[in-house]
Amino acid sequence: MSDTAKLTIGDKTYDLPVITGTEGEKAIDISKLRDESGHVTLDIGYKNTGATKSAITFLDGEQGILRYRGYSIEELAEKSTFIEVAYLLIYGELPTAQQLEDFQYELSHHTLVHEDMKKFFDGFPQRSHPMGQLSSSVCALSAFYPESLKTNQTPEEINLSIIKTLAKMPTLVSWIYKRSLGHPYIYPKNKFDYVTNYLHMTFGQRTEDVDIDPVIVSAMNKLLILHADHEQNCSTSTVRIVGSSDSNLYASVSAGIAALWGPLHGGANQAVIEMLEKIQQDGGDTDKWIAKAKDKNDPFRLMGFGHRVYKNFDPRAKIIKKACDDILEKLGINDEVLEIAKQLEEVALKDPYFVQRKLYPNVDFYSGIIYRALGFPTDMFTVLFALGRLPGWIAQWKEMKENKEPIGRPRQIYTGETPRSYVDLDKR
Repeated sequence: MSDTAKLTIGDKTYDLPVITGTEGEKAIDISKLRDESGHVTLDIGYKNTGATKSAITFLDGEQGILRYRGYSIEELAEKSTFIEVAYLLIYGELPTAQQLEDFQYELSHHTLVHEDMKKFFDGFPQRSHPMGQLSSSVCALSAFYPESLKTNQTPEEINLSIIKTLAKMPTLVSWIYKRSLGHPYIYPKNKFDYVTNYLHMTFGQRTEDVDIDPVIVSAMNKLLILHADHEQNCSTSTVRIVGSSDSNLYASVSAGIAALWGPLHGGANQAVIEMLEKIQQDGGDTDKWIAKAKDKNDPFRLMGFGHRVYKNFDPRAKIIKKACDDILEKLGINDEVLEIAKQLEEVALKDPYFVQRKLYPNVDFYSGIIYRALGFPTDMFTVLFALGRLPGWIAQWKEMKENKEPIGRPRQIYTGETPRSYVDLDKR
């Protein structure tokens, strides 16, 4: 017999099932509470509400654990590629050699986007934000593939949309970057793997051949893997709730991009660089700014340290720190902003104030440094985050469809005016 929780309201008691997940997490099932009692729960921000059952990602913030489909993020980042992880998230298992070859073949043959898509980019103002361009262009894919709008699609039709979304995203992201430079677009090449192809379209030139350094490819693979999914965060929940209306994959992902755009969600790595630049412009005195961070009366806070979910340490940060060190050593960059970052990192890892409060550098701290070292402008950082998060969004959308989850419809507690009579205009 399963456990139950008892809720007493007035003179009535209601038995609520207690659900236990495979990792021992427990939840009180209130699905029938309103029907049985007339009451709803109030949980602003959904901090204590499980909106779905999911078999994709397990996250334990207290223990610093992140697993995709049961595999630790540490092992995946060390041994796998981003495309293998994408396959794992979307289809549930790591691919066999043949499955991986077939998957890569399918992706490589859907990387081109319709030439008319260039007109969308031409229509954007030159200084428009890359995330606005990305959200718009991904949503626009549904116009080029109207078959994706069909209801009751077959699994094969759904999978084709998945392949197209994954395959075309790197092309769109690279074109957004190229346009910001005023450079001609670089077309994808089927001979390259997914990550190398993206980097080639981003840093390649029509005037000369450009070899992409394997160290950079490796670091980018790790960055994308570490961002590939993160349980029911703001953008992922957005993808699921938009998809629950039977909206197509392109529109659902576009909504996730819009949610990720918010500075409280996907803009953290951009905020890191902006903070470092601010310190540089002030003279580069890190001691001064560390003192400000410790001063409880000073509103300044160090960006990229600590995490709202991970109460101990961010497991992704340990992995990406090594890739960050490798990138900086390989490129031999002399950048005062990155030197300030190293100084802050050293203090945060040793200073008792930060250690006791578990304010360790997180994945956003290191990813921001890597993206700057590679030459990306700060407003492209969140776009790169979206590129990495795409497999997770797709997996969550696919799972929601397969579970036949009902349309999302949160309740509210009304706090407005009670009934009142209309007042004619001449009497107001």
